Amino acid sequence: MGVDRDAALGLTFPRYERVVERGELQAFAAAIGETDPMYHDPQAAVAAGHPDLPVPPTYFFSLELLAPRPFGYLDDLGIDIGSILHGSQQFTYHDLAHAGDRLVITSRLVDVFEKSAGALTFMVKESAFHRDEQLVATTGATVIVRRQPVPA
Repeated sequence: MGVDRDAALGLTFPRYERVVERGELQAFAAAIGETDPMYHDPQAAVAAGHPDLPVPPTYFFSLELLAPRPFGYLDDLGIDIGSILHGSQQFTYHDLAHAGDRLVITSRLVDVFEKSAGALTFMVKESAFHRDEQLVATTGATVIVRRQPVPA
């Protein structure tokens, strides 16, 4: 069974707000092997000119995964999570975010297309991260859905 393109295209996700937590930033920085002290030590961050720990590169993707039902849209579209592959990620940074910032995340599916004679459906999701109406970052992610064989 394939993806219902009409149902998927333009699908908007519930608005999500989250305060960036210092401990989460420190854990993320450690997980990606970031050694710069400004990502681990608030005093080092302040000494480097930041108000608190800065958000490490690619953290925004992880922040989206903390939303309630981050893959709920797959269920809503009738897609088995076992049939998906991670296709790509893109990040565009417009400003720095720091521990203590309240970010508002809005997301939607902006493209849905097929390849390999319909065996693969690509769903492109875009997200925007705002702090007090100021755009901080935009992200893109592509999920690939493998068509599942119809049981005999």
